[in-house]
Amino acid sequence: MSKPVTVAIYARVSTSHHDQKPEVQINELRRFCDARSWVIGYELVDHGYSGASDNRPELKKLLSLARSREIDGVVVVRLDRLFRSLKHLVTSLDEFQALGITFVATRDNIDYSTPQGRMFVQILGSLAEFEKSLLRERTLAGLEHARAVGKKLGRPKANDYEEIIRLREKGLSYGAIQRKLGASKGTVCRALKTLSTVRSKKPMNSGGGNG
Repeated sequence: MSKPVTVAIYARVSTSHHDQKPEVQINELRRFCDARSWVIGYELVDHGYSGASDNRPELKKLLSLARSREIDGVVVVRLDRLFRSLKHLVTSLDEFQALGITFVATRDNIDYSTPQGRMFVQILGSLAEFEKSLLRERTLAGLEHARAVGKKLGRPKANDYEEIIRLREKGLSYGAIQRKLGASKGTVCRALKTLSTVRSKKPMNSGGGNG
């Protein structure tokens, strides 16, 4: 008799949907596993966590169960319940495949145990590379535009601090200095903090000679 397939079902209710109840997802996943005669070894729920967060306790537990081979499969209702980005999706599914873990997203019709499901993941991998390429291109275009309009890039230099201090001593406000130099509020504050630190360390005059 073949060993029964043991899976972990995972549900997440985001912080922006307080009216949602994880039981809706859990009941749907139970019905799906029952139809396949899969044994549910773990029911994991992250309640009140954003999908963008990788600090979800039950997600961490799920990955630990997969890596220790305590489960044969992972079942969710939709991809966005588990994964925080396209890159996270692709890398996680690659890891599941290497571990021999079956992955299913019921409402998205993704079943990693089928050839069609594996082909879909390959397509997602191509999309992730495409997204990465576009992001790199947008970043470079943004830097070129910043240089074209004369915006300074990188960390401020010492002479930038000196100019900020000089303008402040002339009576310009923080906002006026920011606008004049194109500097951030943080840069202006750090420069003027440096000035106040230097002044506080200067020795006091001990009071002149005998008069």
